[in-house]
Amino acid sequence: MPKPMSVSIGQCSDKGIKPINQDFHGAQVPEGTLLQSKGIAIALADGISSSSVSQEASATSVQSFLSDYYCTSEAWSVKTSGQRVLEATNSWLNAQARRNLRAYDPNKGYVCTFSAVVIKSRTAHIFHVGDSRIYRVQDNDLEQLTRDHRFYASENQSYLTRAMGMDAQLEIDYHTLAVEPGDTFILATDGIYEFVSDRFITAAISEHADDLDKAALAILNKAREHDSDDNLTIQILRIDHLQEQNKEELHRQMTELPFPPELSPRDEFDGYNILRKIHSSPRSHVFLAQDKESGITVILKVPSGELRDDTAYLERFLLEEWIARRLNNDHIVRPAPIERSRNYLYITSEYIEGQTLSQWMRDNPQPSLEQVRNIIEQVAKGLQAFHRLEMLHQDIKSDNIIIAKDGVVKLIDFGSVKIAGIAEIDTPIERLTLLGTAQYSAPEYFLGQEGSTESDIYALGVVTYEMLSGKLPYGMDVARLRNKKALNRLHYKSIRDSGRTIPVWADEAIRKAIHPVRSQRYKEPAEFIYELRHPNAKYLLNNRPPIMERDPVMIWQGVSLILAVIVVVLLFEKLG
Repeated sequence: MPKPMSVSIGQCSDKGIKPINQDFHGAQVPEGTLLQSKGIAIALADGISSSSVSQEASATSVQSFLSDYYCTSEAWSVKTSGQRVLEATNSWLNAQARRNLRAYDPNKGYVCTFSAVVIKSRTAHIFHVGDSRIYRVQDNDLEQLTRDHRFYASENQSYLTRAMGMDAQLEIDYHTLAVEPGDTFILATDGIYEFVSDRFITAAISEHADDLDKAALAILNKAREHDSDDNLTIQILRIDHLQEQNKEELHRQMTELPFPPELSPRDEFDGYNILRKIHSSPRSHVFLAQDKESGITVILKVPSGELRDDTAYLERFLLEEWIARRLNNDHIVRPAPIERSRNYLYITSEYIEGQTLSQWMRDNPQPSLEQVRNIIEQVAKGLQAFHRLEMLHQDIKSDNIIIAKDGVVKLIDFGSVKIAGIAEIDTPIERLTLLGTAQYSAPEYFLGQEGSTESDIYALGVVTYEMLSGKLPYGMDVARLRNKKALNRLHYKSIRDSGRTIPVWADEAIRKAIHPVRSQRYKEPAEFIYELRHPNAKYLLNNRPPIMERDPVMIWQGVSLILAVIVVVLLFEKLG
């Protein structure tokens, strides 16, 4: 097994010449899966001396961050997790100030600075607001990583411009940087950094490399010797080891269970009776099976034996069940309950009696707009659940949408899902940009760009267009894209041109959802669904696109004719 990430931490804090210590600091080094999925966190806060309650703000900010951050979804990125926790804490602090009649004077409220570093995989994530500082030491050089949010009105007068609890809305600095073993981070309040030289700090850390608590204490004492007039807090974090997983080791972990044997109907397999094969492809085989103990019918999916050496494929295969167990939505297929340990590599999910949207469209070639809206709205609700957890489905298509007999619509197949929190974990596995189906994939994928929520909305719009017209909006032209200029050659063909009598505003909503340029699409599935059902006044005013857009050739022919007539007239006038 590879050695997990490890760090050394030293910390020290003192009230100095102040009557109480309004600073607060802490660190969290989790164990097990949280160490990989969430990383190691260290945080510091400095209360403002003008407030008698700012020490409570400092303690709350650090304690909430170090506890609540690790309670956020493993699917969320560090940025999303950290910012949401800090925004919630800021709202509480600001509300406390208003409740205690301190809102009129922010210098009397629950206000403090805040700085934190989260080390995850091979990346440091920096969160900062106020004038505490974060430094990095590399090769005995001290580099300041944060900027002070302080305004100097004069040489002797200054005030914080940003801090926790100061305003109802929090603006926090966030950035990342790559790290290597040996990198050292320092978090310090102004009672430290204003009174100790960079040279002394790096020398103390070097001298006490085996005991960073001693290094922190030496730096604090030096600040006190230099007449520091504030609370003093310093934290030192050194990265000793970063987990390294080579491809072979990761592959071994994922394939500890043997691949299943070749399965056929009526076979007994790991506590299941195989009823029939539902789908087969070069990548996987899907069966309908019945649990022998519970009698529950499930979908059983096994990986293709031909891909047993493809580490990237196996990672995505195993993530499908991980994803399903973290989503709880009526419009997303649920994982089957695990009643016993498995002896082979496979995944199971609930069996939905119904048909795919592809099959439904063959049975209903001319659906009403209301039928289409009812289905697409349910798909959008499932898609929204993915996006709330910072996941992209990346393979929305008619074959991955199931319509149950009771009319409930569900998304299936999570083999192409991108998870922000997992994507941050640095592994040598190849990450393919395009994992979905080409006909439904947004143009940006073919330009080598990362997907986004707008990319999923594009696929949802393509499915909507296909249901109403029986065709794909751009055919295979999108898959041929190689540069941004080619986007201009993609022209939307109105569904109304195919003879379907749908409102102009509904057609325009679909046009926006599948716009070739990502920035021109809807930002959320709910926005698309709303305008698919509620007329947008803008579309009502413009019943048809401009003639230049509908028939540019005719426009230029007309312009050329007019110019020719003008030239002839001028010639006649000159000759006459």
